[in-house]
Amino acid sequence: MAWSKSYEGDWRQNIYYRLRERNKKEYENISELIQLHNRLFEQSETLRTENLHLTLQNEKLRQENTQLLSQGGGGSGGGEGGGGGGSSVVVQALEQKLYKLQEELTDLHRRKGENAQQLVELNQCLQERDKLIANKDNKLADYESELMLLREEVSAKDMTVTDLQAVNQVLRDEYQTLNLAFNALEDKYRRAQDENRELIDRWMAQKAKDAERLNLENDTALKKRQMMLEEQLKEAAREPKVVTTDDKYACSPPICLMAVLPSKAYLRFDAHDGEVNSVCFSPQGRLLATGGVDRKLKLWDVSHSTVEARGMLTGSNAGVTAIDFDAEESLILGASNDFASRVWTVVDHRLRHTLTGHSGKVMAARFLSESAKVVTGSHDRTLKIWDLRSRAYGFYLLSCVRDDSLKILDLRKNQVIHTFTGDGFHVGADYTRATFSPDASYVAVGSGDGGVYIWNVNTGKLEKTLREHTACVVACTWHPNGKSLVTCDRGKKVIAWSDF
Repeated sequence: MAWSKSYEGDWRQNIYYRLRERNKKEYENISELIQLHNRLFEQSETLRTENLHLTLQNEKLRQENTQLLSQGGGGSGGGEGGGGGGSSVVVQALEQKLYKLQEELTDLHRRKGENAQQLVELNQCLQERDKLIANKDNKLADYESELMLLREEVSAKDMTVTDLQAVNQVLRDEYQTLNLAFNALEDKYRRAQDENRELIDRWMAQKAKDAERLNLENDTALKKRQMMLEEQLKEAAREPKVVTTDDKYACSPPICLMAVLPSKAYLRFDAHDGEVNSVCFSPQGRLLATGGVDRKLKLWDVSHSTVEARGMLTGSNAGVTAIDFDAEESLILGASNDFASRVWTVVDHRLRHTLTGHSGKVMAARFLSESAKVVTGSHDRTLKIWDLRSRAYGFYLLSCVRDDSLKILDLRKNQVIHTFTGDGFHVGADYTRATFSPDASYVAVGSGDGGVYIWNVNTGKLEKTLREHTACVVACTWHPNGKSLVTCDRGKKVIAWSDF
């Protein structure tokens, strides 16, 4: 590892200071022990000297005592009375002094033993201190190594902090720039909102004018249709004919329309992601509408023997079961399995009305002669008539399904006026729907075996059975010119039929 001279000098000086501090702390802890050891050593040397001195003195006293005893024995014959008394006193005094010296010697030996034991204990304590110091030296070396690594990490962290500060400054500058741009865009957005609000107000005012104009045109057209209807009723009164349907196209006699029974399929296409539940031509025959279990209602142009998508209407929460156009082709009605029916505008595909009130799946829905009224039939065994201007329904009627027969009901008389049956025909689904030809001469309905059955309304005879479907046929619709028929099945297939 490369170190600069200044950094290496700092490191050595730091180690020197740390060693001095360590020695100072550890010396303070054992300084008293060292002093006590030194004092004991000095006392031991003193006791040794005193012991030697006392031994010499004791030997000297013994020699003196021996001399005195020898002298006392030699002079006992000449002066026994006076010399014997004096030597015995001296001997007694020397013996007492010797006894005291022996006691002091014994005490010194005892103290020497105690000091020796204390010295041993202090030596053991000193050895433990040495071991502790060695351990601390090892730990200090480890700490020094860790300190070097930590200093390297701190240096790297300092460099990282410097880089982060630079990046932070750049981000702060960018934030200020973006904040200025955001403020400018927010001002622009507010101005755009004001302009949009103004345009919406102008557009709503224009739409109100257009609505008034359309309402006026619709009223005029309705009056004309009523006048034509009155004339046709007068004409029908001159030549009476049995009316066998309540279909909206059956209200006018077949003046220029002639239904042609189709016999072959000329166009096939997959209209939806799932089963196709319903098909319907617009009154002018320009559009074909299909509804499926994918909750979508789609518009198609099939006028040139090709299929071209014209729009997709959304908003249903379940599969679309029935479709119908109003007489002006401005509105399209769709029934759904979510217990509701909905009305969209054909031009802009916007949802205008949601009709809720049934307690079961809505299986059929039609516009009445007035575009503002709708009749719906539900799995709850009721029919309801709705006024789109007030979104209310008028009255209830009961109906029956799945009896393998086709019935025509007169809602005004509340009775069945025709019943059709055929070999092999059976209703394949609760939402199977039949349709009248534009001149009300024929009725077509799909069967559960994939066939399409066509009866003559006036004679009740089964005129034709069309077989191209491989799944249950659930809906049929005639083209307004009466020359083609479109059917759909539960296998996602839509088929157009014609003799031309």
